Amino acid sequence: MSDKAFDSIRAIRWVDDHLQLLDQRLLPNEEIFLDIYSAREAQDAIRNMAVRGAPAIGITVAYGAVLSVQYQFEQNPQNWHEAWTEDLQRLGDARPTAVNAVWAVKQMQKVAGEIGNESPVAALLQAARAMHQNDVEGNYRMGELGQALLHKNSSVITHCNTGALATGGYGTALGVIRAAAEQGKIEEVLADETRPWLQGSRLTAWELEKEGIPSRLIADSAAASLMRQGKADCAIVGADRIAANGDVANKIGTYSLAVSAKAHSIPFYVAAPVSTIDMVTARGDDIKIEIRAEQELLQVGERRIAAPGARAYNPVFDVTPAELIDAIITDKGIVNNPNTEKIRKLMSDV
Repeated sequence: MSDKAFDSIRAIRWVDDHLQLLDQRLLPNEEIFLDIYSAREAQDAIRNMAVRGAPAIGITVAYGAVLSVQYQFEQNPQNWHEAWTEDLQRLGDARPTAVNAVWAVKQMQKVAGEIGNESPVAALLQAARAMHQNDVEGNYRMGELGQALLHKNSSVITHCNTGALATGGYGTALGVIRAAAEQGKIEEVLADETRPWLQGSRLTAWELEKEGIPSRLIADSAAASLMRQGKADCAIVGADRIAANGDVANKIGTYSLAVSAKAHSIPFYVAAPVSTIDMVTARGDDIKIEIRAEQELLQVGERRIAAPGARAYNPVFDVTPAELIDAIITDKGIVNNPNTEKIRKLMSDV
């Protein structure tokens, strides 16, 4: 797996001629891998939350492109590209807020455009595997950079799941926590449960327990009170899309965590690869926020918890303005107090 500490989990893998995804809907009770044989199945896995987390979605899109070309090239070796492009577009649209899906589509289209007489299957599989490996290596780099911001005996609040399950491996914000734990800096992780899908309860707590990193779950609404009591030294979250001015779209509840951190003078950090930065989107207000089914709020699993007839509004992301963010930790460097000029400088150096 890896020679790094706290790095035992991989949720995405290519086996023989198909993709396998650890079904995150079943965690923590069952650890079952789904066998994905087509682009449509990859799209469904993304849309139905079997795989989630912006980097993991991007990697799944890349492997989905391989599954598509395997089929389309076999069906029509002379004119596979048009049908493949349609499959790729559907994969990119499966979760609209996460920019990594669009980024992966562009990367695979670029590779396809450069293919000569070689097999498109081999070239695209090589590209998807490289994307996967680069994500893991980038997470290692983020961890190395980000852990330097933490001091000894840190108590860290995090939101949603940003670990190996949300990426190619290791994680973004949770990768920073893993690297800090390796340096002996983590006293405790306070993980928001993260309603309504409970990614904190089901996924982050599972990862931290599996790796032996000390942690406790908290209700999302408990964060501000714990900050007031001096029980948190910083907050670290991930991102699904970062606008050109440094505004961050992330799991719903991130904005309120950032507001609480600012009110209590606690550093608020975002960890995300540069592939999450969308230079075409000028500011956070321009990011399309995904609205999911009311049912996700009205019930837990198959059991309804809301009153009969109750309605729900279920935006699953929110936008945190750049002025609330102390630093964005990327695989290419740290941007302190982000703004348009600093983000542009980072991306021009990449």
